[in-house]
Formats: sequence, structure tokens, C-alpha cells
Amino acid sequence: MKTNGSRCRIRALGGWRRARWWRRMAQKKYLQAKLTQFLREDRIQLWKPPYTDENKEVGLALKDLAKKYSDRLECCENEVEKIIEEIRCKAIKRGTGNENYKTTGIATIEVFLPPRLRKDRKNLLETRLHITGRELRSKIAETFGFQENYIKIVINKKQLQLGKTLEEQGVTHNVKAMVLELKHSEEDVRKNFQVEEEEQNEAELKERRIQRTKRGLEILAERAEMVVDPETTPYLDIANQTGRSIRIPPSERKALMLAMGYHEKGRAFLKRKEYGIALPCLLDADKYFCECCRELLDTVDNYAVLQLDIVWCYFCLEQLECLDDAEKKLNLAQKCFKNCYGENHQRLVNIKGNCGKEKVLFLRLYLLQGIRNYHSGNGEEAREYLNKARQLFKELYIDPSKVHNLLQLGFTAQEARLGLRACDGNVDHAAAHITNRREELAQIRKEEKEKKRRRLENINSLKGMGYSTHAAKQALHQASGNLDEALKILLSNPQMWWLNDSDPETNNQQESPSQENIDQLVYMGFDAVVADAALRVFRGNVQLAAQTLAHNGGTLPPDLQLLVEDSSSTPSTSPSDSAGTSSASTDEDMETEAVNEILEDIPEHEEDYLDSTLEDEEIIIAEYLSYVENIKSAAKKNNNEQK
Repeated sequence: MKTNGSRCRIRALGGWRRARWWRRMAQKKYLQAKLTQFLREDRIQLWKPPYTDENKEVGLALKDLAKKYSDRLECCENEVEKIIEEIRCKAIKRGTGNENYKTTGIATIEVFLPPRLRKDRKNLLETRLHITGRELRSKIAETFGFQENYIKIVINKKQLQLGKTLEEQGVTHNVKAMVLELKHSEEDVRKNFQVEEEEQNEAELKERRIQRTKRGLEILAERAEMVVDPETTPYLDIANQTGRSIRIPPSERKALMLAMGYHEKGRAFLKRKEYGIALPCLLDADKYFCECCRELLDTVDNYAVLQLDIVWCYFCLEQLECLDDAEKKLNLAQKCFKNCYGENHQRLVNIKGNCGKEKVLFLRLYLLQGIRNYHSGNGEEAREYLNKARQLFKELYIDPSKVHNLLQLGFTAQEARLGLRACDGNVDHAAAHITNRREELAQIRKEEKEKKRRRLENINSLKGMGYSTHAAKQALHQASGNLDEALKILLSNPQMWWLNDSDPETNNQQESPSQENIDQLVYMGFDAVVADAALRVFRGNVQLAAQTLAHNGGTLPPDLQLLVEDSSSTPSTSPSDSAGTSSASTDEDMETEAVNEILEDIPEHEEDYLDSTLEDEEIIIAEYLSYVENIKSAAKKNNNEQK
């Protein structure tokens, strides 16, 4: 997959002022988490006396509490008092909202706005839960000044469905809602009409891209179940870690195909730093993965990698409020990695011979666990995970000169990084590893292509004998691709003969049978009208028609009778039908465009998800380790001042 060459850096998001703002926010979040932890441990209820009086104003005891906790945290008393007061006010608002909900049924939703709205990003919105998702989106847009069609709402870590009510989607009182903006804006208000119009066009374009992504993936997933020519028709396939196609139960294949497709599209948006579009794709991928059985998810690392990507997206969107979900997803990722790779990566080593490339995933896992712990007020745990991430970074760091040497040999930069990590930085071994892997993949692709070609030929052979595509596919599936065995299965199971094709054009290709064929069936003892209908269904194949009628006591099964009726009621092609040609052609062009957009973002290299320069990770590790060190420094400074 092509990338734009730029990398996401925490400091590059807005210069030194933004970095300084982010540092302050990170430290404040740490103190909030720590103080909340203390309040729970001490069972202190700030909304009650002596911390809140009868008028809901702050009580004098709060200052003493701030002094106690500032000594415990060894930090500024005024800052601690200010944060405790914020926690108290929020608790009172929540209590008022709870009382209001009990008496009126009006729920409160905590709305988290996009990162560009630095001030008042967290807001409360009152609403009834019987309204639809579309009505809630309109209300949020009107309240906070968005254009309705250019935002998406995420609640309970899922995209809000516009056509269903909030109750139907599990939305409850005090739930959190994240607003994703589909248009970019550097200022709160744009006065220039031309710029506003350009932004609207950009947002409309992004919304259309999301819809095309959905349609393109659906088409490719459908093609996986169809009979297509691998030489001329693009399609998606599911392969194992060695690159070979794997058989997935039909009931789960489409869901898995859509999940992996949405994941790849989301990763493509992540690389382009389009986080607001990436997150809906990743959440859709999560939804489809959840339709697959647990056993399947434990055998592939895709689901674990997706959890990391979603949490990374939360971080890049500065949605620190999603920490609860982040903890669940990171724990799930760790569990999935263990199930998939085995204890100490033993299963992975047995399959691939090494685990050097996969260590990149664990580096990001430890980094995100460190970030989550820091913002949850767990300083020591954060330091432990961040140090583990830093140690892995040192192991995985690649000397640029070694990459250059491999580039001179004709390998790509991606192949060079992956090869060097697989071979512990040895250039000669990496060159041999890349060459061997290229040859292995070329052979596997050749074999898989030949297998697909043979399957297509076998299906066409059975179709030539009069069987439907559906029946041919099912028989070949049961016979593991053996044509002779598939034919025996069909002959032994007449009930499979009338399996209908999903293609209506195939079903309706029923020409008038010849009188000679009708006479043959009549001679066998079948009614002339029934013989005519049977021959229409089986497109003149006397053998299939006779066997079907004999199997059903001289009549056609009900479903095939309906097929005959549908065919007779279908009008023949007329000049007026050609008027729709232009429209059909346009739809086909749009589908081709949607498919091509998906294919552009499907990486050519099967291990693209393991490739990273680690530039982002290096900066963020250093950034958060400095936050942890600042906690100690602030504590020491405060101690010295008190002395």
C-alpha cells in the first residue's frame, strides 16, 4: 500500500504550543485519576456535607481535604483543590441529572467534542431515549454548532444508527457520546463563504468515500462466494500466515471478509492521519469480527491488531475519556496474541521460524498500556510498561545504513525493515530471508491461482451437464474439489439438482423445449405439460428433467413450479428495455470505482501491518516517560519548598 511518507508525531500536531498544552492536559488527567482513586479509597462523597452545603456550594472541609491529598501527592495544594472542586461540581450535576431522569425520564448524555474544540470539549446534553439516532445527531449538531451531515456519533463504542431509537441501541442515562467531525477546521468559526463551501464539499466527499468503502467491500465479499475468473475479476481471499488460502465456513466467511476489509481501509486512513474517518471503519470491522466464532478469532492475530488500532485511534483523536474501553481492548488484544502466538510466541516461532517482526505489535501494546495507566493515575504501572516499550524499541531499532544496503540490492524499504527485524539486523541473512520469502509467495500464488482456475473449470463442466452453479459449487465443496466425486454426489442426491442460482439471469434463461425432447419424456410416461415445464427448468436437459420427475412422482417440486411461473411472467426484451442501459452502465461504473478504491488500500505485502519505522512510537515513549519523571520532579520540588 502506498503511503504519503509523512509520519504522525505528537509534537507535529500543532507545534510547541500544542505540545505544551498536551503536556498540561496529560498531567491534569493523571491528577484527576489519582484524586478520584483516593476519594474512592477513603469513601468520600463530595456532594454531601461537609464538602457541600445545603445550597450545593463548596464547604470549608474541601480545603482541608485538598491539603491532605496535596501532601500525599507531594504537589501544589491550589491545583489539587481546583481539581477536587471540578470533581465535586461534576458529581452534583450528575446527581441532579439522576433525579431529573427518575422524575421526567429525560436522560443526560455526556458529549465529547472533536479535539479542535480545546475548551469545553466535555458537555452534557439532555434528551429522551425514544428519539431516533438521526434526531439525536440533529440535536447535537444544533447545540454545538456542527453541520448535521458532516458528523458521526459513537456511543458504546459503536456508530450511532440513524434509523433506530436510542433505546433500541442500548443508549442509557449518563452514557458517553463521541463526536467525529468529517471536515477539517483550524478555527471555531469560518467567515469566508468560499472556504466554507470548500469545506462542505470536502466533507461531502469524505461521506461518499465512506459509503463507497461499504459498497466496495460488500461487492468483494459477495465475489468470494461467486464463481469468478481470477484472471479478469478482482476478488478477496483469506489466507493464513504462510500466504495459503484457508477454508472458512460459509456462515462466517462473509462476516470475516467484511471485517478484514473494513480493517484494512481503516488502517489506510490511519496512515493518512484521517482519524475521524478511520475510527468508524475500525468500529465496523470490530462489529463484523464479533459475528465470527471465538475459536476462529483465537487462531488469527487480526482481531488483536484491530484492538490496538482502535485504541491508537482514540489516542490520536485525544479521546482520553475512552480509557475504560481502551483497557478492555488492550486486555483483549493481549489475550488474543497469547492464544494465537502461543506461550512465549512458541507457536509463531514454529510456523515462521522467528518472532522478530511481531515484536512491533507488542511494542505498541506496551506503549498504549503505559499511556492508559498514566491517564488512570497509575504512575508506577505506567513507568513499567513504558520501559518495556522502550526496551523493545532498542531491540527493533534498525540502522538506516543497513536499510540502504538492502535497497541497493533491489529490495523495497518495507521488505528491508521486515527482513532485518526477522534476522536480528544481519544484512546478509535478511537478503536471503527476503529472497526466499519472495520465491515462496510466488509459488503459493501460482498454486492458489491454479486451484481457483481448476475449480472454475469443474463448475463450468457440471454446468455444461445441466446442473446449476449453486448445485455444482455445493457438490464440489463436499467432494473437496474432485470433479468425479462431485458428479457421483449429484447423481446420488437428486434433491441437489434443483438448487437455484442466485443470478436471476441464469434462472430465467428458459428457452422453449423442442417437441422431440417433450415426446421423449411423454414416451417415458410423464404428462406433456409437466414434461414441457421440466425441460424449461433444466434448459432442455432430458436426463435431469426425467430424473427429477421420476424422483418426485411425475411432478415438479413446488419451488421449481414457482420458477416456471416466474419465467412465464417475465416480459421479453423490448426496445424500451434498452433505455435502462445507460443507467445500468453508470451503476456498473460506480461499483467498479468502489471496488478499485478498496483494492488501492489493500497492501501488496502480506505483513504490511508489521511494518513500522517506529518514529511515532519513539517520540511518544520519550514524551510519556518525561511525564512520569515530571511527577517525581514536582514531588521533590514541593518537598524542598515545604522544608
